[in-house]
Amino acid sequence: MVSLWYHFGMAMTLRLQDDEVQALSAQAAREQRSRQEIVRQAVREYIERNGRQQLLDEILDGELPRYAEALERLGQ
Repeated sequence: MVSLWYHFGMAMTLRLQDDEVQALSAQAAREQRSRQEIVRQAVREYIERNGRQQLLDEILDGELPRYAEALERLGQ
């Protein structure tokens, strides 16, 4: 049986270089936040930013060929 915590969050190990740990620790101290909080926010922002870009790319890849002739005419 899968334990209940598995459905609400999963622990993971993130291996960073020494200089990355130092920079993250310094930033966390400046912001008075935990390193985990900063990393989780960075992951959320990365997924949001790249997810939107991927969606836009997929839409453009699908729609641009459909309107290529019209776009070419507009460019003349």
